[in-house]
Amino acid sequence: MQYQAAIGFSHVITVKYGLKVGRALQGECMTTFHDVPADLLIADLAQRLVDNDSINAPEWADFVKTGTHREKPPEQSDWWYVRCAAVLRKVAMKGPIGTNHMSQQFGGPKNRGVKPNRAVSGSRKVARTALQQLAAAGFITDSFNTAGTVTLGKIISPTGQSLLDESAHSVRPLAEERHPELARY
Repeated sequence: MQYQAAIGFSHVITVKYGLKVGRALQGECMTTFHDVPADLLIADLAQRLVDNDSINAPEWADFVKTGTHREKPPEQSDWWYVRCAAVLRKVAMKGPIGTNHMSQQFGGPKNRGVKPNRAVSGSRKVARTALQQLAAAGFITDSFNTAGTVTLGKIISPTGQSLLDESAHSVRPLAEERHPELARY
C-alpha cells in the first residue's frame, strides 16, 4: 500500500507500509555530529582547530593538571585542541551551558587514600579559557533570557554548527567502516 502527500511546493513524502521514505532515497543527507562516534569527531575537530588562529594553547598548558582528581598533567602535545573540540561538542549537545557545568563534565573520581572516592569537578580555568577561545573564534555565543538581562550560558553558533557538521560528514565513511550498522542511517 503506497500513499503520497505533497508538503509545501517541492517536498513529496512517500509512505510505504507505514514507514516514511523521504530525503534518504532522494539523495545523500547531511551528516550531523549526532550521527558519528564522539572519538572520531573529536579527533577530526581537533585537527581543524589547530589551523584556527583564535585557538592556541595557553603558556600554562604544558604543566597544568586538568583537575584535582588527576596526578599529572596531560602527556599529549595537542591536548588543548582535543579539549577545545570536546568542549565544542558538549556545548552543541548540552547548551546553554556555563563554565561550572562544563568543568563538571570533565571531572572524575578523586582518590582519597583509604577513604571512598568522591566525584570532583575538572579545572574551571581550563573550561573557562576553552570557552573564551571558542567564543573569540565565533564558534559559540552567549544565550540570554527573554529580557536580555541574564546570561544563561554558551550555545553553539551557526559557524560552530557548520564546523561540527562538516567534520561529521568527513568522518562518516570511517565511522561506517568501523561500525557497519551506521550505514542504515
